[in-house]
Amino acid sequence: MERLNIARLGWRGDGIAETPGGQVYVPYALPGEAVEVEPWPGHPDRRRLVRVESASGARVAPICPHFGACGGCALQHWNPEPYREWKRATVIATLAQAGLEAPVDALIDAHGEGRRRAVFHARRGVHDVLEVGFAAPRAHHVVAIDRCPILAPGLAGALEAAWAIAEVLDATRKPLDIQATATGEGLDIDIGGSGPLRPAQSTELARLAERHRLARLTRHGELVAQRAIPTVSMGRARVALPPGVFLQATAAGEAALASLVVEHCGSAAEVLDIFAGIGPFALRLAERARVTAADSNEAAIAALRRAAQTTPRLKPIDARTRDLYRRPFVGTELKGFEAVVFDPSRQGAEAQARELAASAASVVVAVSCNVATFARDARILADGGYRLARVTPIDQFRYSPHVELVAKFQRP
Repeated sequence: MERLNIARLGWRGDGIAETPGGQVYVPYALPGEAVEVEPWPGHPDRRRLVRVESASGARVAPICPHFGACGGCALQHWNPEPYREWKRATVIATLAQAGLEAPVDALIDAHGEGRRRAVFHARRGVHDVLEVGFAAPRAHHVVAIDRCPILAPGLAGALEAAWAIAEVLDATRKPLDIQATATGEGLDIDIGGSGPLRPAQSTELARLAERHRLARLTRHGELVAQRAIPTVSMGRARVALPPGVFLQATAAGEAALASLVVEHCGSAAEVLDIFAGIGPFALRLAERARVTAADSNEAAIAALRRAAQTTPRLKPIDARTRDLYRRPFVGTELKGFEAVVFDPSRQGAEAQARELAASAASVVVAVSCNVATFARDARILADGGYRLARVTPIDQFRYSPHVELVAKFQRP
């Protein structure tokens, strides 16, 4: 057994202890604590927490009985105030490392009612017992759970449906990923990993969907059963969801991101929305501006286009399918847009940032779920003459180390 003093928290939410051999990371330990730890096999710079010898005054009781075994949450044991300060500080520190200075707002808590989408994993465990739940911390096995307190009320019944689906498909012996989304019409569930289904399995799944009152059940996007077309609201629009499509984790998170995007675009009459998805920004922006929206996901763009066509009093939206990593918008295409919004995946959008840095758009609004790649792309825009005017961190992944942000760049 080893005793360590925790100095601070790392980017992943692990406690960090300074030792003669270098930094050591201890999950679930807090700054100022003295802890007893044991080796973590295969991870020489990590330790498993055995006992908190001297607890921080900021330590609180977790809200979930699965905390620590389930890897879904990392920070339920920390008081909300230092937790929020830490998340904001990670944004400030990452920007500073890239040589960027800007006002950073207070962290916006966008947990709202909770997560409206979740992916449950179904696997055969070490004793060949079926387990349905979330992955263990930094491990490949699944922790079976009976409830999850961070899920929105709209996901009530999702875990029970996931268990039922896993039992129907257990004979395939394949690892399943069961994505559940809360919609206005009920649960929308897509099954991944099952392989082709036998007719008897499809029939049983259709019966299961009816028993659990699912709005829709699909397998790798292929329809198995449907009671209603699942939809979500985006501004004035109602969007029909393609199976398995990306959706912001919480409704409050989407609303917070979109509100800032619309505010930063101001009175711009022509707006380009890059990585537009199903339109969380484009559909709201179109309430006062003409919008060109692009994304590589053809089904998402089709859903955006249908929503735009069926929503009254929107200005025109030109929705286009385009591989934005292979074909970023270039200089001539960017002419005429007063504001540009880009919301890439975690890898960021380096090539697009380089094109934007050479553009004449008055305002560029960046939305990011990865502070490190945002800082890289922001540095490119700053080197191109844009001023980073404001950064707002947003927390829709409560109890995790993840933080999102919206940033406004202005051309002097």
